[in-house]
Amino acid sequence: WDETHFGKMGSYYINRTFFFDVHPPLGKMLIGLAGYLSGYDGTFPFQKPGDRYEQHNYMGMRGVRLSRLLSGLLALLFCAFLGSCLVPFAYLTVLELSKSLPAALLTAFLLIFDTGCITLSQYILLDPILMFFLMGAVLSMVKSNSCADRPFSASWWFWLSLTGVNLAGAMGVKFVGLFVVLLVGLNTVCDLWDLLGNLSLSLVMLWKHLLARVLCLILLPLALYMAIFAVHFTVLNKSGPGDGFFSSAFQSQLIGNNLHNVSVPE
Repeated sequence: WDETHFGKMGSYYINRTFFFDVHPPLGKMLIGLAGYLSGYDGTFPFQKPGDRYEQHNYMGMRGVRLSRLLSGLLALLFCAFLGSCLVPFAYLTVLELSKSLPAALLTAFLLIFDTGCITLSQYILLDPILMFFLMGAVLSMVKSNSCADRPFSASWWFWLSLTGVNLAGAMGVKFVGLFVVLLVGLNTVCDLWDLLGNLSLSLVMLWKHLLARVLCLILLPLALYMAIFAVHFTVLNKSGPGDGFFSSAFQSQLIGNNLHNVSVPE
């Protein structure tokens, strides 16, 4: 069912046709990019669920089978590949938290054989993309916590920054990504509270810790989130089904719109 929506929106990006959707644009942009890189031309109509794709090259947006691996490397950007990344993400997260190899292996096997996870990763959906960023944020947060004994080292900065990137990715796909933002925020508050109680730390060092987290976990995600929308509005420059949701001034910038290049008073 949802392939009818998100596949169509991927086609809109390939054709640069403006549309409106309740979700932020990152997931659909990546679906469109995967389709474009794998040779899909954006011409399939996606009229109703279950329509046959026939000769249209749709596999790049879903993912590729192993037999197509070498001929379709660019298509590996997508849903099946991102869904398969959840297994090592879960394994590494549990291994880092528990230091138990059996626990990490059990977690990985539970995901490998989970019917829901396998099914979601087979189709052109936002879910595997969202889960990729959600679990990526949790993994990088846990890895960042493990570097607490060597603050401001290269690995510490890397994992903290990667956490911010994944937060922007999760929020950029669906607004339910807010929950992982809250999780990371709670973890950060607890971390800073512990540092505040460390009497061996100077006030200057406490400010450095605070500023580092503001930079990596607030400013960086915000900048990336806004950049996603900047790309969205730059790419979709042709009139489409989303025009009516926006002002006349905005519509005048869309190629093919009745108001294109018309002077619209503020």
